[in-house]
Amino acid sequence: MSQSDPLTKYVANFVDELARSGVEDVVISPGSRSTPLAILIAEHKNLTVHLSIDERSAGFFALGIAKVQKKPVALLCTSGTAAANYYPAIVEAYYARVPLVVITADRPHELRDIGAPQAIDQINIYGKYAKWFVDVALPEENSNMFRYVRQIAGRAVNKAMTKPYGIVHLNFPLREPLLPNLNMENLWSSEDMRERQITFLPSNQTLSEEDLNELVHLLEEFSKGLIVCGEMDGERAEESIVELSNHLSFPILADPLSQLRTGKHSKRKVIDHYDTLLKDEEIINHLKPDVVIRFGAMPVSKPLMLMLKNNPDIIQIIIDDAGGYREPTLNGAYIVPAAENFICRQLISRTAKRDESRFDKSWILANEICSQYINEEIAQINDLFEGKIYTELQKNVCEECNLVIGNSMPIRDFDTYFGNTDKEIHVYGNRGANGIDGVVSTALGISLKTEAPTVLIIGDLSFFHDLNGLLMAKLHAIDLTVLLINNDGGGIFSFLPQSKEEKHFEALFGTPIGLDYEKAAQLYDGSYKEIEDWDQFRQFFETMRTRKGLNIIEVPTDRNTRVEVHRELLQLVSQEIKKGLQL
Repeated sequence: MSQSDPLTKYVANFVDELARSGVEDVVISPGSRSTPLAILIAEHKNLTVHLSIDERSAGFFALGIAKVQKKPVALLCTSGTAAANYYPAIVEAYYARVPLVVITADRPHELRDIGAPQAIDQINIYGKYAKWFVDVALPEENSNMFRYVRQIAGRAVNKAMTKPYGIVHLNFPLREPLLPNLNMENLWSSEDMRERQITFLPSNQTLSEEDLNELVHLLEEFSKGLIVCGEMDGERAEESIVELSNHLSFPILADPLSQLRTGKHSKRKVIDHYDTLLKDEEIINHLKPDVVIRFGAMPVSKPLMLMLKNNPDIIQIIIDDAGGYREPTLNGAYIVPAAENFICRQLISRTAKRDESRFDKSWILANEICSQYINEEIAQINDLFEGKIYTELQKNVCEECNLVIGNSMPIRDFDTYFGNTDKEIHVYGNRGANGIDGVVSTALGISLKTEAPTVLIIGDLSFFHDLNGLLMAKLHAIDLTVLLINNDGGGIFSFLPQSKEEKHFEALFGTPIGLDYEKAAQLYDGSYKEIEDWDQFRQFFETMRTRKGLNIIEVPTDRNTRVEVHRELLQLVSQEIKKGLQL
């Protein structure tokens, strides 16, 4: 018997059960203490390994894969600060409800807290962000321990996939020797001969007749209603929500990540410019609802949040498939733990269909005026104005693709300027914690698991934060087009009160870094093009349809002048809307 046989069989049982429980992809960062786990994961025929040297990028790369697949992706790293580098992605996964199984190798107990090299306290290192933590028992060769470690694997996957989705952390203390014996007979065998060691049956949340009737009575009482849709982590529900909107005559305020602005479904009642409409107090007073049905996370729009926060008389019914609590306005009246499709069907079947109301028509008219005027005014702008990037993107991007939107200004500009389209576009973003870190790696994880082209729209500071992530494009031949909006600094701060502090603004908030990103493209074997005008922008997207690999298109903009252009444009739009509504 090899000295490593007990370790090999123990870890092999864990790895095999991980695969049997539904994990398909494992993102591994290299290290010594994690050797037996890494080698046995690579050896398993049903697991696909993606090597990522930088753990911070690895975490976000796994996050991107899990966003697409909606199933757990495993992460593996060695002991020490490697585990700490997962933290930003774990925080994002927690708030965005993305399932991850985080596996960290560790020193055995006798080497903890004595000054041993590469040994830190990894017990509950992720705090409340982990739904479940286990300091896994040391490897032993007996059937009871093999069943134990298989149960750990099965429970970990189930916990990650129990709503709300999230992360579990398994900490594996391992003693040397660390090299597993791959020649062991029946390496993956299970003594119990089951398909899985443990199977968890799903529980489906439903509402009682009494609760449903209370909601129905409430909706029948009010005619001035809205449906508000943010990012939803459950099953696709666009068709059901549109049907409910038509049935109740409630317009839909659709966040970019709701998937309601894109696709073939009807968009007559999908309001894509509500962020602009709700910037004007007079328009708010005219379009204010009595009741709101909200699906998913709170949308990115600050004016919408302020309307709901500043008007506690608006009755908010918040549908949360996972039974969580995402209600930053503090005015929620009902939290409904039910799936979107289920609640839509129930409300449609139990309420009378309404004719289109004056309130409904006012929202639709205001949105049409806003859309028309923005597009007409944007068309006349010849400078590389950041807002025009999104109207041009909408026209020139492929009929079927993925758009990954960076945080800070890109997601807000996308919300303002990217309107409804019948193109089959899936829009992604990291809006759990809203950080600008890890977005490149997330986009690469998304691109890896989708057949349609993926375009990342990102600011220069966010791009700089995750330049390491581009290595995955090079190592794994992943196709990604990066639309880099370079205003040489933190553009969002120009819209905030800090911009009035001229003495310290540039040093503390503007933060120009003056990097030449063409060199980054060269470093990672990507192509690069700096855009000088809109004709070049359109030509690039025409050629992009057949271009593979990493492509970076840089659009240089002026963050100092864009604030004035943006505000003047929206002020003119508000005036046109008031005329149309006869306010």
